Amino acid sequence: MKNRIVFWGAASLILACLVAVGGYFYFYPFSPDRGKYPVRGLDVSHHQRQIDWRRVAADDIAFAVIKATEGGDHVDDAFAANLREAREAGLAVGAYHFFTFCRPGADQAKNFISVVPRGQPLLPPVVDIEFVGNCPRRPSPEELSIELSAFLGPVEAAFGKTAILYVTDEAARVYAAQIVGRPRWIRSLALQPGHDDWIYWQYHDKGRVDGISGDVDLNVLQGRQETLTTLFAAPPESMPSEPPRTP
Repeated sequence: MKNRIVFWGAASLILACLVAVGGYFYFYPFSPDRGKYPVRGLDVSHHQRQIDWRRVAADDIAFAVIKATEGGDHVDDAFAANLREAREAGLAVGAYHFFTFCRPGADQAKNFISVVPRGQPLLPPVVDIEFVGNCPRRPSPEELSIELSAFLGPVEAAFGKTAILYVTDEAARVYAAQIVGRPRWIRSLALQPGHDDWIYWQYHDKGRVDGISGDVDLNVLQGRQETLTTLFAAPPESMPSEPPRTP
């Protein structure tokens, strides 16, 4: 009996190791079909530290969405340099805001608008809604709807483009009614999304790109270069070129 227990224990351990090894060799080199998704991009923040954007651009990267702000007053200290250098390297660039549950949406909109420059082409603004790293109290769907509207209204008016929502799985389930019908950036690591109702697909969170030391999030665009060109188009001439000054 003892020998059988030892045998099955060893067999289970070997099987677990084989599964882990198989998962590693599937996940880390995973890349969506380039014929179907030829436009590649990434999203970054100060966590990626110093980035050589010319090397990034040369490594089959066409766009970058860069963290600008969080909450009502936090500014990512690498945003300005990342935005400028990625643009100079020829990438289509955009900015994202991490939406916190403990500040009014209107305050967060002011923070984003005051930090992200206008007057040059930008990808649509992105708002990141997730539970990880957020304030402990989760708003009800009705509360989120009010605060999210207070953020999106001024931001979309300021940049002249409909914002894209990045919502992780758990938050997407809780706030399904609040995000339905809006442009989506989905997170589906190493798995083909179950639907095509998205603009960006984040398929890897431990990717490697030349010019970045360490892991980085990798994404593809739903569409081809023409789609990226349209998203990156300059705002209407009637839009103000500078953020409004706050007293």
